[in-house]
Amino acid sequence: MLDEAVVTASDIMTRNVVVVHPETSLIDAVRLMAGRRVSGMPVLDDAGNVIGMMTEGDLVRWHEGYTAKQAHWLDMLADGFALAPSFVEGIRAQQQKVKAVMSPGVTTVVEDTPAREVATLMHTKGIKRVPVLRDGKLVGIVARSDLIRALAQKLGETAAGQPDAAVGTLNEALRRAREEAGIKPRGLSKRSAPGAGQP
Repeated sequence: MLDEAVVTASDIMTRNVVVVHPETSLIDAVRLMAGRRVSGMPVLDDAGNVIGMMTEGDLVRWHEGYTAKQAHWLDMLADGFALAPSFVEGIRAQQQKVKAVMSPGVTTVVEDTPAREVATLMHTKGIKRVPVLRDGKLVGIVARSDLIRALAQKLGETAAGQPDAAVGTLNEALRRAREEAGIKPRGLSKRSAPGAGQP
């Protein structure tokens, strides 16, 4: 039986996931990413199986001749910036589909995977998001922002005098990820509740 204090992928995942089909045109997929303000989407086949991920990084690697300035713009795609005309025309001219750009071999977790393990996976695999499956089907996705948001929420509950058992788990997961990446924490532990795992 799992410890009740352990925060899992199901607790922090985004449930309304933006997805795309491998046969979707690349221009439509890019518009979807921009319109929904996401930087990556799981690719689902007709049976609803996750067969890949399409991310901004995939687009940058695929598009030949991209300048450093354009690549920087693409990194901000999720912030709602207008699509760069040269990038759009390049996609239209080649008439590619999502399957030509997506990254196969997706790293996934199940709903009861501890948040600590999710954070570790993101670091070791060099990824920013992890699809969450139930019986092999997509039920959510955990991004790094979900980890931060969940921690902030738990810290707020602690300040209000509510249960804080989950704070230590999330704080520890983020601390480990920061240490492995060589990033020195800046005062995050000072906001944790007494008794919680601190950096």
